[in-house]
Amino acid sequence: MRKLLLSSAALLLAALGALASMAQAPAFPNRPVTLVVPVAPGGILDTVARMLAADMGRHLGQPVIVDNKPGASGNIGASFVAKSPPDGYTMLVGYSMFHVGNPSMFRNLSWDPVRDFASVAMVAVSPHVVAVHPSVPVQTLKELVDLARKEPGKLNYASPGSGSVPHVGMELFKQQTGIDIVHVPYKGAGPMMQDVVGGAVQVTIATPPSLLGFAQSGRVRALAVAAKTRHPLLPNVPTTAEAGYPNFELEAWVALFAPAGTPRDVIAKLTAATQDALNSPAVIERSRATGMAIRFMPPSELDATVRSDLQYWSKVIRDAGITAD
Repeated sequence: MRKLLLSSAALLLAALGALASMAQAPAFPNRPVTLVVPVAPGGILDTVARMLAADMGRHLGQPVIVDNKPGASGNIGASFVAKSPPDGYTMLVGYSMFHVGNPSMFRNLSWDPVRDFASVAMVAVSPHVVAVHPSVPVQTLKELVDLARKEPGKLNYASPGSGSVPHVGMELFKQQTGIDIVHVPYKGAGPMMQDVVGGAVQVTIATPPSLLGFAQSGRVRALAVAAKTRHPLLPNVPTTAEAGYPNFELEAWVALFAPAGTPRDVIAKLTAATQDALNSPAVIERSRATGMAIRFMPPSELDATVRSDLQYWSKVIRDAGITAD
């Protein structure tokens, strides 16, 4: 009986100690939260991060800081977050093709998109627009395909980098149509569009923020939007389905991820802060001005999207023989 009483007393003391420890633990968050952007300032990821930071900070009651960690097609930033403490204070601003494409393009990644991350929320999507320099003698997407079939290997297309959504997406379009056009990779959308506008490269596929001004001024000709609906800032440009290619859609998504193992209650607070920010009139207005579309998706749906996209794009990448090593 004495042993039983001593054992019970020990258990009670341990439980009380745990409760005291929990009571003393400061509520999340009690210091700034960092959004790690795995690319240099500028572009869709950086724009989204800075667009969200202030409103998320107001909801959380702590500053939200944007920290750019560019390099290695997003792998440096992703690896940093994957190895960060799972406490909710460090999140990755993930880009779809980095997150679901890099595992198929790099042989020795130091991170895994499913094992090493906890989904917080999808925040935005951006469709892609197929466009040509005005010197290319086509007015429609079908005419571009016909020209590429007539003169295989003579047309070039520009992308913002090997393994980017435009690169992999155009390779998918080539698979679907059987055309042969040559890939010319650039280091970012800025240099890419400079050469497309200058006529050094004839074709590109890019997000609206990259080419919107050039399309509206006539310096490039937009042929089709690779999405289910027309883009509100390019209302006269048909969708790829309207242009005769219903199987070709291409969207880049941006989502927030925390390190795997982050407590569920912390994830819930981060998700709520994200959704609150996305409902802000200032964020809505800025997203419209940049040509992106807000699309909130909670953790469970984002998990399913990541798994589905991993399977889909790994086949496209494998069939196209795309590697980044």
